[in-house]
Amino acid sequence: MSESNGNLEKRRMTSVFERFLTLWVALCIIGGVLLGKAAPDVAKYLDSLSINVNGAPVVSIPIAICLFFMMYPIMVKIDFASALKAGKSGKPVFLTLFVNWCVKPFTMYAIAVFFLGMVFRGLIGVDAVDFVKMPFGLDLPVGEHHGAGVVVLREGVKMLRIPLWRSYFAGCILLGIAPCTAMVLVWGYLARGNDGLTLVMVAINSLTMLLLYGVLGGFLLGVGRLPIPWQALLLSVAIYVALPLVCGYLSRKWIVAWKGREWFEEKFLHVLTPLTIAALLLTLVLLFSFKGEVIISNPMTIVYISVPLFVQTVLIFGVGYVAAKVLRLSYEDAAPAAMIGASNHFEVAIATAVMLFGLSSGAALATVVGVLIEVPVMLGLVRFCLRTRGWFDSAARAE
Repeated sequence: MSESNGNLEKRRMTSVFERFLTLWVALCIIGGVLLGKAAPDVAKYLDSLSINVNGAPVVSIPIAICLFFMMYPIMVKIDFASALKAGKSGKPVFLTLFVNWCVKPFTMYAIAVFFLGMVFRGLIGVDAVDFVKMPFGLDLPVGEHHGAGVVVLREGVKMLRIPLWRSYFAGCILLGIAPCTAMVLVWGYLARGNDGLTLVMVAINSLTMLLLYGVLGGFLLGVGRLPIPWQALLLSVAIYVALPLVCGYLSRKWIVAWKGREWFEEKFLHVLTPLTIAALLLTLVLLFSFKGEVIISNPMTIVYISVPLFVQTVLIFGVGYVAAKVLRLSYEDAAPAAMIGASNHFEVAIATAVMLFGLSSGAALATVVGVLIEVPVMLGLVRFCLRTRGWFDSAARAE
């Protein structure tokens, strides 16, 4: 067994976490919803602790703290010299960019239209409407039509009245054009992927989001001029990715120099091992204590929105995973390459939905549903990856 494969075999969570992780996730989701119901004032207070950009809560401070402790143990394990070497491998990076930006946005559009605009439209309500913010920079008179909506006066404020299903559709699109950055490091780690390559792909993907997020959003949504949420994107990437990355790099360098590599790997990393999953579970409790009321009050709507998001997640993962095999990538490169497209950067999607359409809009609700299905589905895909490692190993031996 090679040294790299040996390191991968050592990558294990404590048994109680790893063997029953899906159960803990389900209990945390239920616990978060119940906490939001039992202590709504506490949940509202914690939810209010955020950094706002243009009136939208872009970064939740409690969630940011949890995500830091989720990401730091992964970042500190990465050998950055190996990460730079991994970045020279062009095929995984090309595959990630192609799936994320040439495939995923358009499949999300088609899937969302099919399910929300056709299959579930009657159940959502053919005549059901939603009231959303007017597009930025647009000032139309009351009664004027704009796209599929009409300008109305609601509580003294001009708003756009649109079919409710289209509002849900808009939220799905915002998720579809926001491939994951931070959380994919967790999924790649659990799947025993190449952490160094994952980090490189996350960095490239984050930069690509800055260039294409607004362009694709404006094109696919057709809501007029969609502003690129530069501040929200930069702040999100800085807090969720850059901060734990810098802390991980500096602390790794300092600890290895002080105590030696053996102590770092055998003692320090052993203490950190359960921290990522513990922080993930606490994040779920907080997220669902914040949004539990919305979920409880719209149970069937959650189902309608979940279906296209679930289909999209599995489809995009399958496209990336099969393409990785066709390109003859190693398993350690294939797993994270497929997962980056499959998961979503829901923090940015939620913030953008609130900025564009309003906190109470159906679009904002749809992005929250993205959080609801993200972790269970991605954990299922992690397990699928682990069970199919031999598929890629045999391909490598054939070479």
